[in-house]
Amino acid sequence: MTSESNDLHGMVPDHHDTAVLLIDVINHLDFEGNEELLKIAEKLGKQIASLKEAARKLGIPIVYVNDNFGKWKSDFRNVIENVIEENKPGKPLAKLLLPTEDDYFVLKPKHSAFYCTPLDILLNHLGTETLILAGIAGNICVLFTANDAYMRNYKIIVPKDCIGSNTSAENNAALEQMENILKADIRPVAEIIKDLKRSALRKNSNQEKPDEIIRK
Repeated sequence: MTSESNDLHGMVPDHHDTAVLLIDVINHLDFEGNEELLKIAEKLGKQIASLKEAARKLGIPIVYVNDNFGKWKSDFRNVIENVIEENKPGKPLAKLLLPTEDDYFVLKPKHSAFYCTPLDILLNHLGTETLILAGIAGNICVLFTANDAYMRNYKIIVPKDCIGSNTSAENNAALEQMENILKADIRPVAEIIKDLKRSALRKNSNQEKPDEIIRK
């Protein structure tokens, strides 16, 4: 009988109450109606990169959740190669947000990161209570994932400047729905990062107090 492992990966954060889901950021962006999205892709990518870097420094797990684009024999490396080596429109965004060996990844067959994927098991192992969602498209895969996360009682954070859709109108409508119905925090990423840093300081302070008492 297989015993439960306490370590899913030797070098990555294996327990935290918060996790970042990067949704379809490794994306060819080669589809009809992509004009407005391509115009904001670089700025969007930089904002997501700032979120990822802050999370990495704070020991927050980062999970890439990516569409398999209907290629059932693919793994995540194949998805990256398809976007970058074939010189797709999404290549600059993908290169900016390339995963590292410390990141988790999940391939999804449909819109939601939860549908027919092992994400539930991973988040349960990590002890996750809060999910920070970023990626593409805000009104489709991000929204569907947020819906499923809400149904599972996760606290949801969707920085408004870390998601993109084919049009700003579609993006704003999705943000409004996530804020009003799913109770998501949609403040800009800079404010979210400040809160994450403050929370980490509080946790560190609370962990140090017992030792201080013993020394006294």
